[in-house]
Amino acid sequence: MCVSETISTRVPEEIRREVEEFMREEKLDKSAAIRKLLKTGLLEWRKQKALTLLEKGKVTFNKAAEIAGMSVWDFADLLRKGGGNWITSLERIKSDIQAAGE
Repeated sequence: MCVSETISTRVPEEIRREVEEFMREEKLDKSAAIRKLLKTGLLEWRKQKALTLLEKGKVTFNKAAEIAGMSVWDFADLLRKGGGNWITSLERIKSDIQAAGE
């Protein structure tokens, strides 16, 4: 069972117009449209967060994929398509090789 909660916010006129256009094109009511846009935005935010953490060496590749909500294969594809830089330094390569040998 999915519990829903009401969130209320004010948006600029420009965003309201874009949401209405989205609603028409997607044939959605306002609530469904806002939910879909929020979900899409949050998924993108998670991907960017995972890429940033990976690039900074704060998480492993597998953990980054988990944060992004993606399989390791899909996350690797995201990186391949220019979504980020996994290997940032010679030291990082050396430490990854050393960790793999342990």
